[in-house]
Amino acid sequence: MKNNNKLGATLAVVGILTGLLVLFLMASIYQVNIDGKIAGERPDEAITVQIVFALLGWLGVAAGALWVMVLYGFLYNAKWAWFWGTVAATIQILAGFFPIIPPSSIGLPAPTMWVFLIAFALWFGMLLIGGVDKKIIALAFVSGLAYVLTFIDGVGAISRHQTEAKGFISSMYAMSQMVNWWGAAVWAAFIFGLVKGKSWTLPVGVFAAAMSMFGGFPVGVTDVIIQGRFSMFLVAPVMSTGLLVYLLLPSTRRMLEAWSAKE
Repeated sequence: MKNNNKLGATLAVVGILTGLLVLFLMASIYQVNIDGKIAGERPDEAITVQIVFALLGWLGVAAGALWVMVLYGFLYNAKWAWFWGTVAATIQILAGFFPIIPPSSIGLPAPTMWVFLIAFALWFGMLLIGGVDKKIIALAFVSGLAYVLTFIDGVGAISRHQTEAKGFISSMYAMSQMVNWWGAAVWAAFIFGLVKGKSWTLPVGVFAAAMSMFGGFPVGVTDVIIQGRFSMFLVAPVMSTGLLVYLLLPSTRRMLEAWSAKE
């Protein structure tokens, strides 16, 4: 599959159609989910949906436009095409995943599941066309989980900031919200650098893990104190802690250096 430009062009067309699918599906479920959350007496989640669905819709459609550039690249046998296809698919994975959660919690359809599954397949397809090493793909996959979960921590903070009594606790959610979204962006940058074998990959991975930990642990621990049980806010920082330990291992450094030298 490596350097298969015909396959790449076909996948790029699918990516373009996926971008249009994001536009249609997000528009079709947007107001329905806002109304459903209000009807369920969760105006905080309605506001969260109003903000985040729109943001993900913008990103998903923009990724569809990026696929047009990728198609151009594959048609002209450009070496950069698979990488930018990976970028577009990474964005569409996020655009498709989170909008599954709010409708599922109130018994509504979650059609963006198809966007998520298609984007996931496109992501793997681009890495195989790019000839990325299997160990690198595995690390990119786990890092992708941290990327998605860190973003979701930022989403959850929007809702919790609204529901908690105004004071230190609600302020904690406000202060951490964008730290988590920035952390998700840094994880994405790590993945992009990783698959391209960039020399700066390892320090950016350390930065990404630290961002997720700094953004997730404060709200996670706060949530445990308030709720008296395990908090889903902790999943992303715990995973990022594990990734940080892995990235700091000498064997990981050698693997990344070998991959970088090969590229």
